[in-house]
Amino acid sequence: MSAANTLGTYVIAEAGVNHNGSLDTALRLVDVACAAGADAVKFQSFHATKLASPSAPKAAYQIGTAGIAESQLDMLRRLELSEVDQRKLSEHCQSRGIEFLSSAFDVDSLEFLVRDLGMRCIKVPSGEITNAPLLLRAAKLNKPVILSTGMSTVADIGSALGVLAFGYAAESRSPSIAAFEEAYRNPATRAALGANVTLLHCTTEYPAPFHEVNLRAMETMRELFSLPVGCSDHTTGIAVPIAAVALGACVIEKHFTLDRNLPGPDHQASLEPKELEAMISAIREIEAALGSANKQPTASEMKNLPIARCSLVAARDIEAGEKFSEDNLTIKRPGTGISPLHYWEWLGKVASRRFSRDDTIAP
Repeated sequence: MSAANTLGTYVIAEAGVNHNGSLDTALRLVDVACAAGADAVKFQSFHATKLASPSAPKAAYQIGTAGIAESQLDMLRRLELSEVDQRKLSEHCQSRGIEFLSSAFDVDSLEFLVRDLGMRCIKVPSGEITNAPLLLRAAKLNKPVILSTGMSTVADIGSALGVLAFGYAAESRSPSIAAFEEAYRNPATRAALGANVTLLHCTTEYPAPFHEVNLRAMETMRELFSLPVGCSDHTTGIAVPIAAVALGACVIEKHFTLDRNLPGPDHQASLEPKELEAMISAIREIEAALGSANKQPTASEMKNLPIARCSLVAARDIEAGEKFSEDNLTIKRPGTGISPLHYWEWLGKVASRRFSRDDTIAP
């Protein structure tokens, strides 16, 4: 069952690496996410030496927030959570009634999260969308997958879905690009994707410029791949997640921190606790406001209908036998009489009785 098959928008509070390597901070982040009303709190699981080589450069935003002296590998080492810490986080989430999630960046981390910690849903980060061995293992674990698509083309997404389709099919033949493409064309395996995979539109920049968010791409992805689509947002503020829900996002993922002034690569592009709470509250209000596709008066509107609408009314005293005319017939509230839609039908009719000024016209 995909994450999209929950009631309402599934809101993931992305703690990421904003714990700065501290278990105590990570536990506090769980508490903040829980208090804000998030459905899940998500961290990042990786082994630094498996994720980056010593020569791997930092992104510009990482240099801007964490400095240039420290390499990406050293930065990742400092932000890596041990398996013991992750287990404590998972247990704390369970005790607080919030779902524990963590993005897996390597197969060993993935196996630990699913097999040891019992994580029910696998989150694949944008940077791993071409990591076919990781995608294949994720599908073979037969769990729902939330796939972020930052930096991706439509072709990249299709290729990743082919790997997942092959994995869900539990095929015995050797993996290959041709086999992935064939699995993706197979209606049976496509059905497995529909039951398990949710795509997240994402702009991988921290913070992401608003003019590069392109929320309309969610609809393109939904139509092309026939899969539920959500949004992993890296902009400042809460406007984009709220707009994404209004556009049909079934999952929202948003970074948060205890304090944007803390040192570290992602703090400045994250929400603070009160902002996270405001975002989730607004999302729930938007969900309620989206309501039904039927256009008809609501229960609360019905009592206001006769007050706000108008009726045909005598503009002056009208004697019995006098013809109704533009001179003696007007339109005023309340709407308890004849609708003004019939105004022209009444012009020239003969009054059957006397009407005083402001009387509602009746047959």
